[in-house]
Amino acid sequence: MKFSEFNFHRDIAKGVKIAGFKEPSPIQKMAIPIIEEGKDLVGQAHTGTGKTAAFGLPMMDKLARGEIERALVITPTRELATQVSDELYHLGRFAGIRTLTVYGGVGYGRQIALIHKGVQIVVATPGRLKDLYRKGKIDVFNPEIVVLDEADEMLDMGFLEEIKEIFEYIPQNRQTLLFSATMPEPIKELANHILYNPEFISVIGEEDTTNNVIDQRYYVINENQRDEAIVKLLETEDTNKCIIFCRMKREVDRLTEHLQALGFNTAGLHGDLEQQDREVIIKAYRRGETKVMVATDVAARGIDVKDVTHVFNYHIPFDPQSYVHRIGRTGRAGKSGQAITLVTTEEFRELQRIQKEVGAQMRLATIRGGEGLDAANLEYLADQIRALPVHKDAQKVIDYMGDMDKMLMLEKLVSVLLDQEEQTTGSQIGFDQKRVDEMLESFESEQKVTRNNNRRKKRR
Repeated sequence: MKFSEFNFHRDIAKGVKIAGFKEPSPIQKMAIPIIEEGKDLVGQAHTGTGKTAAFGLPMMDKLARGEIERALVITPTRELATQVSDELYHLGRFAGIRTLTVYGGVGYGRQIALIHKGVQIVVATPGRLKDLYRKGKIDVFNPEIVVLDEADEMLDMGFLEEIKEIFEYIPQNRQTLLFSATMPEPIKELANHILYNPEFISVIGEEDTTNNVIDQRYYVINENQRDEAIVKLLETEDTNKCIIFCRMKREVDRLTEHLQALGFNTAGLHGDLEQQDREVIIKAYRRGETKVMVATDVAARGIDVKDVTHVFNYHIPFDPQSYVHRIGRTGRAGKSGQAITLVTTEEFRELQRIQKEVGAQMRLATIRGGEGLDAANLEYLADQIRALPVHKDAQKVIDYMGDMDKMLMLEKLVSVLLDQEEQTTGSQIGFDQKRVDEMLESFESEQKVTRNNNRRKKRR
């Protein structure tokens, strides 16, 4: 099927052609005809499958033909709102369709003024949109089509009540479209509440909970090896852009500083950053000026960046769905990607649970250091020696060495440092299969003992 078969308004068709779209993705092929018919829709699809064009093109086609005057898209994060707005602008610019992004952290004035001037599409985050409606600032904006994008993300971020309140201000005679990667019970209840007799479509098969073009690996390590493992992976993997996921903000800050000190082009992203700083960091990452992004799950939600080759889980995520969302940042548009997870022996059972629940095909791997020291290692070590302060008792030790040749003494001392550096450089990180099998046997033995003890307690 070709995009030309949809018979879009000529100005929308021109935007599609300039964008280089030729054949619609599965979600676009299924969603566009339903939206063109004016029906409500629930679409289940992951980020990166072409959802924005799936709802944006038929929506703008109706605007270009004069069938509707206003449309609203609600997204969970500022970053996603900006991305959606940019894509809609580029696809609809030949039709003169005006798009406005509305989110918190900036002044109300300009946003309110532009809405009153008659922008056709508003792309908004729930918090700011609710405030504008509640304060009566945008009563003139009555959208005929409303899109909820990434609905499960909004649920995870606690926006469900805001969404329900927003729909109290929106006219009932509207077309409503809801898109979500997962369908937990609260999302189903929301759909029943705000949609009328919707069509249901899905491009997520039961066997496709994780992307099969993503090579998924894990390394079983000791807790104190996390930093060393990440550094070696960044040095040995052929990365373009990559994301390192941490659980906590303080881990993001510490790891970012550590990698920057080692010369990696790194930026950190978490919820404590000011909006202006967040936008600068994300734009630099999108343009490729920053290659390594260290982020928390919440901060990275809604960021859709092309050409992310690797996702690293510095810590295993808290739940299986977070794992799916994390690794979905790579392997986009049919390209291959790498998802690499660091896990300790204590966390290994949790990794197995995630593998089972999301159907992930992960393989065990190890990281091996270099064979000996190369020129870069030697130069680094020489710089370290030059920077060392002289200990106050150094001369006393030299005096104890008697008439030993000074050059020989220096060579022996440098040899100690070289041995230490070679041990680090040549060491293997990650347990091999034999060690993991032994670990599993140990776990099973411990569980067997625990079960037997519990049975004895019950008998008593």
